[in-house]
Amino acid sequence: MGGKDAGKADKAASDLEGLRITKQEVTEEDMNKAKTAIPEISSEGTGDARIPGSNGQASTATPSVQDDEEEGQADGPALDGQPESTKKKKKKNRTKKKKESPVQTDPPSIPVDELFPSGEFPEGEIQQYKDDNLWRSTSEEKRELERLEKPMYNAVRRAAEVHRQVRKYMRGLIRPGMLMIDMCETLENTVRRLIKENGLQAGIAFPTGCSLNWVAAHWTPNSGDTTVLQYDDVMKLDFGTQVDGHIIDCAFTLAFNPIFNPLLEASREATNTGIKEAGIDVRLCDVGAAIQEVMESYEVEINGKVFQVKSVRNLNGHSIGPYQIHAGKSVPIVKGGEQTKMEEGEFFAIETFASTGKGYVREDLECSHYMKNFDAGHVPLRLPRAKQLLTTINKHFSTLAFCRRYLDRVGESKYLMALKNLCDVGIVQPYPPLCDIKGSYVSQFEHTILLRPTCKEVLSRGDDY
Repeated sequence: MGGKDAGKADKAASDLEGLRITKQEVTEEDMNKAKTAIPEISSEGTGDARIPGSNGQASTATPSVQDDEEEGQADGPALDGQPESTKKKKKKNRTKKKKESPVQTDPPSIPVDELFPSGEFPEGEIQQYKDDNLWRSTSEEKRELERLEKPMYNAVRRAAEVHRQVRKYMRGLIRPGMLMIDMCETLENTVRRLIKENGLQAGIAFPTGCSLNWVAAHWTPNSGDTTVLQYDDVMKLDFGTQVDGHIIDCAFTLAFNPIFNPLLEASREATNTGIKEAGIDVRLCDVGAAIQEVMESYEVEINGKVFQVKSVRNLNGHSIGPYQIHAGKSVPIVKGGEQTKMEEGEFFAIETFASTGKGYVREDLECSHYMKNFDAGHVPLRLPRAKQLLTTINKHFSTLAFCRRYLDRVGESKYLMALKNLCDVGIVQPYPPLCDIKGSYVSQFEHTILLRPTCKEVLSRGDDY
């Protein structure tokens, strides 16, 4: 037993010495050659590189040599004659290009929801509440209420973004000499494209008002009208957009003759004052008093005669509800109005009218604006044509305002008798043009605001006004 063990030990020592000699015989030159040698892939698929030793036998390369070989092959071209499976493709660092958002065309043609792929639309101007409501801006409870309303906020912001883009385009397009009906149809078709009109879910909120000079509101051309815009006209461009019934009611005044600039500035600054004064628990009469004070601090000289600017005392701003342009509360533009207070979560259209006339309007001229009464119940109708027209109104407009051109567009004809019948029974309300004295001039500016739980958002604010 002891002799056999000693013999085994001597044989093991001899083998170990042989391995050491073999290792020493691998010269530095052989190692360098090994680094550039082409690895032979073993038939078992292990991928071990084999390098020839100094004794003519192949030995397995050390890991560091193998790594160098792989790097050399990745960086250099594959040699001819090698099997396809042995060629390692160079990895290319392809940087992913960020997908750029589309840019609006001129004239505008891309719907705004495609311009904002994230689905998040820009918020309007933020104004903080004053005095007793300062705490709202830091209240976690109020912030949570806003998070719950985020889908609704986003819908109305989409409508506001459409309004901004359309009015920017129209400001650059409108010139003296244009047919008023062409201007209105261009504006309305642009709204339809940008908002991606979809029945009552998204579209125009009310007819395009383009009242001229002493006509303060509610005038739009009926079919066949040939009125042309003149250099000395003062035009109020009042149009609305809506998404899911959430309405943006916003207006501005255009005048090409610079003598009217003070008149426009009076209503613009008065509107901004009304927005600044508005807030939760603010009395409507206080907003009206502040507006009148600013409005009547202006005067305008026209053809050598100086006029004191007046607030049109029987025109008001108003609260807005879903599919309801006038939701019940009125925001006066003179002192002495209602004591009613504004409340959290309400939408308001803050609008002011500056006049060189009496500062009082009356109904006049041919009617173009109509709207189904929001609270109209079932009323039996005798005329079959009136029933048919009411079906059309319910389908296309519901309780949103419409005009005769819109009825023409959806295929209605010879409807005036039926429309009069619907007005007579109280289902539909006509809204004739509102006019100051002939020869006077009226300007208007308007914004839609939202009294959020933490702050006041001027939804329709833009770079222009």
